Amino acid sequence: MTAQRYDVAVVGGGPAGLCAALWLARYLHKVVVVDSGDPRNWETRGINGFLGHQGIRSPDLRAIGRAEGAKYGAEFVSGIVDTAVNETGELFAICLRDGKTIEAQRILLAIGIRDYWPQVPGLENCYGETVHVCPDCDGYETLDKKTVVIGVGRKAVGMALALTTWTRQIVICTNGEPPDMEQGLLDQLKALNIPLLDQPITCVVSKDREIRAVELQGGMSLDCERLYFAIGQYPADDLGAQLGCKRDQMGRLVIDERNHTSVRNVYAAGDIAPGPQLAIAAAASGAVAAIAIHASLVPDSRKLPD
Repeated sequence: MTAQRYDVAVVGGGPAGLCAALWLARYLHKVVVVDSGDPRNWETRGINGFLGHQGIRSPDLRAIGRAEGAKYGAEFVSGIVDTAVNETGELFAICLRDGKTIEAQRILLAIGIRDYWPQVPGLENCYGETVHVCPDCDGYETLDKKTVVIGVGRKAVGMALALTTWTRQIVICTNGEPPDMEQGLLDQLKALNIPLLDQPITCVVSKDREIRAVELQGGMSLDCERLYFAIGQYPADDLGAQLGCKRDQMGRLVIDERNHTSVRNVYAAGDIAPGPQLAIAAAASGAVAAIAIHASLVPDSRKLPD
C-alpha cells in the first residue's frame, strides 16, 4: 500500500491535536489528524472553564474543531496508530492498525493520558456526571456536596484538600488499601474533619447517572453526591517511547518551551506533556506546537539571518 505523505501528522484528535491542526492548516501545511475516537473525557457532562464554550460537551467541541480544521484543508483519519518509525529524522512513518501508512516530515503527539480506575462496581455508570478525576475542572459543581475521594497516600490527601475550596463534607476511602499516609497528613485531615475509611468498597449506588451512595464492606453506607478518584495516570499509548522521546517519572513526554521533545522534529502537546490537565491549556499547547512546527518547516531562504 502506498503511503500518503504530509508535512505534519498529528496523532490525537482532542483539543491539543485539533487546535494544532487548525493552525498548521492556516499556515498552508498539508496536515493530517489521526484520531482513535476514544478520548479520556468520553463521558464528561461538560467541559468547564473553556472560554466561549463553558460547559460544552466533549463530542460537540471535537466536532467544532474538526469542522474548523477541515475548512482550511486539514485532513482527518479515524484509526489507531500501532507503530511510529523515525525513518530519516526528516521523515517519519506511522502505521495504522488497518494497514494504512502515513509519512510526514514532522510528528505532533497529542495522544493524551489515561486514568487508573479503582475496582468499584457501578463507578462507570456515573463517570463524567457525578464521578470525576479533576477538581480544577469540576470542583465548582461539588459546591456543598457530600463528596467521597477514593485513593491513598499524598494523591488522595491532595485531592481532598483541593476540594475543600468548594465543600467541607469530604470522606476519603482507601478501598481496602493501606492509607500510606504519614502522621503529618493524618493530622491535617483530622484538623479539617475529613474522615479516613479503609474498608473495601462493594459498590456505588446511583440513579440516572447521579451517584447516591457508596457501599462499604461490613454494611456501612455513605451518602454521596460527588465522587473523585486519585489513583494514577499513564500515557494513552507508547508512541513516544517507540520514537525514543525522553519521559518523566509519570511517563509524560518532556518538552521545551516550544513543545519540542528530545527527538528532533517530534513535538508533543496536551496532557501527554507535563502541565495543567485542562482542555483550554491543551488547546493552547497545540497552538504553541503548531507555531514551532511551522517555523521548523520554513526554509532558510525565507528566514532572517541570525
